[in-house]
Amino acid sequence: QVQLVESGGGLVQSGGSLRLSCVASGFTLDDTALAWFRQAPGKEREGVSCISDIDGNKIYADSVKGRFTISKDNIKNTLYLQMDSLSPEDTAVYYCAADFTLRIPRRCGDSKQFTAWGQGTQVTVSS
Repeated sequence: QVQLVESGGGLVQSGGSLRLSCVASGFTLDDTALAWFRQAPGKEREGVSCISDIDGNKIYADSVKGRFTISKDNIKNTLYLQMDSLSPEDTAVYYCAADFTLRIPRRCGDSKQFTAWGQGTQVTVSS
């Protein structure tokens, strides 16, 4: 059974850092498209970052480029999102997602391309 479980969210002051984790079970991270999305109240879910299953490239939304880092540990079967220089605009529920179908092109910001989702973890950044 495919399962994704996020952790690491919380309350942090502006300028602070958090590291989100997403433990995967029921599949391995190799050759799997992996992504982080977020959804703020009243807003649509948006792609934050992903690791492409096509070429392994790491892709970031412009709003987080230079501040967030996506990584994975294939041995621990865990996906990470290191978030630095956080601002109140980063406040949202963060979700990890995976997709097992090779899609060309891989659109990292398209939530419809991802079929497995975690339950989400809340990140709140105070000013």
